[in-house]
Amino acid sequence: MRCDGYPQQEDTMKQLLFLFATTLLLAGCAPEVGSKAWCEKMDAKAKGDWTANEAADYAKHCLFK
Repeated sequence: MRCDGYPQQEDTMKQLLFLFATTLLLAGCAPEVGSKAWCEKMDAKAKGDWTANEAADYAKHCLFK
């Protein structure tokens, strides 16, 4: 227990909640796969930096609509 009377677990829970909330906010910023914004983002990204999944999604959603 800390000197101010709060258990250390409460601080840990606050840190985990903050981390979870931050992750959700950052994940919400990415455009949905297959959307026009996502296709434009992929067009701007160097082809050598694409993952295999990104390439497959691009072909499926942006080329063969």
